[in-house]
Parts: sequence; C-alpha cells; structure tokens
Amino acid sequence: MVTRRTIIAGMASLPLAGLVTTTLVQAQDSAVPNTLSTSAGDVTVHPVNHASLVLEWDGKGYYLDPVGGGDLYAGLPAPAAILITHGHGDHFDLPTLEAIGAGVPIITTQEVFDKLPEAFQANATVLANGDSGEIAGVPVRAIAAHNITEDRMRYHPVGVGNGYVLSFADKQVYVAGDTEPTDDMLALTEIAMAFLPMNLPFTMTPEQALEAANTFKPAILYPYHYGESDLSPLQTGLADGIELRMAKWY
Repeated sequence: MVTRRTIIAGMASLPLAGLVTTTLVQAQDSAVPNTLSTSAGDVTVHPVNHASLVLEWDGKGYYLDPVGGGDLYAGLPAPAAILITHGHGDHFDLPTLEAIGAGVPIITTQEVFDKLPEAFQANATVLANGDSGEIAGVPVRAIAAHNITEDRMRYHPVGVGNGYVLSFADKQVYVAGDTEPTDDMLALTEIAMAFLPMNLPFTMTPEQALEAANTFKPAILYPYHYGESDLSPLQTGLADGIELRMAKWY
C-alpha cells in the first residue's frame, strides 16, 4: 500500500471528498508547522496569494513573485531578497515592489529587468535559464520555465521565464513559476520542497504536475497557482515518500 502524508496548512478551500491517504492532518495555525528543517534552522513557508509566497530563513524574508500591494505583506518578515520568475502581472507588479522592496536585491529575468526603473535595476541581477547566483546568502539556480504543449507556447515561450532552486543550507527549495514539465524540471534531484503551478491553459494540468512530481520526487510538494483546478489527482496519485501540503492560497 502506498503511504503518503497530506497536510492542510491553513483552511484550504478545496474539497477533500475521496482523499486517500494514510495520514491527514488539518492545521488552522501552529498545529502543523509550515516548515522545512535544515542544518542551519527551519525554513518557514508563508503562502500569500496565488503565485506569491515568502520563505523565511535565518531571520530573513525571501520573497517570490510578490504582487497584490504592500498590505498583503504586513506582518511578514521584511524582504532581504526578491525573486521574480517572469513579467506577467500575477508574478510581477511594480507598485508592490515600490511598496515593499526599495533597495532590496532582486534576481529576475531579462524581460523583467527591462521593465524595472533604474533605481531597481541598480539592485537587480539577471539570471538566464541555467545560470547560478546568490542572493542574501542563499545560492540560486535558474531553471527553465516555459510551455511545452504546442497550442500553449504563446503563453510562456522558451527562454523567457525562470523557476528557481534556492539552497537553504543543506536543503533545496524549487519554486517553478509558470511552466509545464521542462527537461530542466524533470532532471532535478534532491529537492526537499517544490511549488508547482497547475492551471489551464497557462501552466500544467494536475495530471502533468503529478507526473512531474513522481519523476523528480520532491520530499514535499505544494500545489500553487492552481485557481479552480481539481487537485484530486495529486491527493491520490503521488509516489510513496512525497508529502502533499495544501496551503491557503485563495
């Protein structure tokens, strides 16, 4: 029998009928910590909305695709670093950056860099697919993020967007951005935590996300950027050893 663990972090709005797991834990607040243990302290996950999240580690906030206005980030750790995957409005929003990110180092794509005012460009580093860098003491690798299905290629062409693998001490966290299962994604190894998008027509189907997760086998999987998608394939089909965490994104 396949054993899996599903954690509901916060009050997820998804229906859980038919959920097949050996352990189901519901967390309203601190009952189930939204954390990843590393050799240098925990990474705490703060889901914000849709594709925006904050990873807190060593007292620092690592902001991924912050949008939605500064008020959404009130009470969260101040940003020590900002990473932006691509230029679509649900991932890149200049007014939000102006509200939270003045003077904060940024890693992003050439597409986004070209849209930034000079003051933000001065603190920004461009990573192309396959490049590596570092931000606020954390090594970062840029992973190709694009569509692979012919009739979806216009949404996210090859070479424009990034996903990111961040190395927090001995653990790697993968935030995929908007993508289908690229060769780069499927070749990943030793990923402790992954955030995978799944909404049509822009990114993956839940079935694609399931196949991808079962290929590169992150220890923890967070579905995000899923809109109204039916996530039941993930709730029943993940390989042994992958922990599914359902956070409140909406």
